[in-house]
Amino acid sequence: MSLFLIVCAVITLLPIGLQLTNSLMKEKEISQNYELLGKMPDAGSGATDPFVNLKIIPDWVSFEQYEKVLLETPLFLNMFWNSVFLVVPIVVGQTVVGALAAYAFSKLKFRGREALFFVYLMTMLMPFQVTLVPNYIIIDLLGIGNSASAIILPGIFSAFGVFMMRQFMLAIPYAFVEAAVMDGAGHWYIFWRIIVPLMKPGIAALAILLFVDYWNMVEQPLIFLEDAFKQPLSLYLSRIQEAEKGVGFAASVLYMSPMVLLFLYAESYFVQGVQLSGIKG
Repeated sequence: MSLFLIVCAVITLLPIGLQLTNSLMKEKEISQNYELLGKMPDAGSGATDPFVNLKIIPDWVSFEQYEKVLLETPLFLNMFWNSVFLVVPIVVGQTVVGALAAYAFSKLKFRGREALFFVYLMTMLMPFQVTLVPNYIIIDLLGIGNSASAIILPGIFSAFGVFMMRQFMLAIPYAFVEAAVMDGAGHWYIFWRIIVPLMKPGIAALAILLFVDYWNMVEQPLIFLEDAFKQPLSLYLSRIQEAEKGVGFAASVLYMSPMVLLFLYAESYFVQGVQLSGIKG
């Protein structure tokens, strides 16, 4: 079993390893390795399949590709910061809104609570293509088309954060709330001083999942942001790889670095939060 898991891990990490090592190759070496990729073999050559030399270790380690991306491609940095300015407000906003709404759905008792939460679940299960037209109409009526608000506002009020935070809060005993109420504490005090400190693993897990999801978003900015200079980095990678493969490899490594660093920094919180969020349904 352990050997099987090792093989699966190697197969899973192989594309990432190739991407990293190829980003350290010079453009000439990369061209030699991938020059036959996607080309049909010559009928008179006797070859049956095109040969692609997938080298793992470069002949000479070079940071030339990173220099081109960071110093000679200003559009890359512009779209990188576009992604940051779009994703960070969504992550922070949806975490706060989701936690507040989850507190109401899990700790407050009011008529129609379960029915309203069922509606939240229905909206979460709908794919983006189903809600595209209503979102487009609302964005057009608000006059925020082709702006960051067209991406940030729908992201902040997504139902996923409410669902995950509620699942995590259900694991917190209601006796904590009852004891605080008996001591004269209000719900605002209970939420910030009792619930939020106990929710740190869940908040970290939600933040990581949201960051990865919205960092890789494609449909929303492609439809709602007409200006290419306002679009995030996720839409720029396909264009940068058309010119130079080496620069594309380096840009891809830089693109995935924030997600990898965030996961490594909060890995323990992420695992604990995902586990606890599934204790109760």
